[in-house]
Amino acid sequence: MTVSLPLVFVLGVIAWAAIKFLGVRLWVAAVIALFGFWLSHTSLAPSVESGTRSGVDAVNGTHD
Repeated sequence: MTVSLPLVFVLGVIAWAAIKFLGVRLWVAAVIALFGFWLSHTSLAPSVESGTRSGVDAVNGTHD
């Protein structure tokens, strides 16, 4: 059985768990999220996306 979850959902669950169980403050999570949005508008965005896709492919065992 294959389950498909969006990466943003998985990261959201991880952020929620960090706030709930690890004591990470909400403002720290908000700053990290804002950093991600700002990073997506820089010249580093294609490299980050490529690295993320490669990592997900490695975990899933998919190779082109």
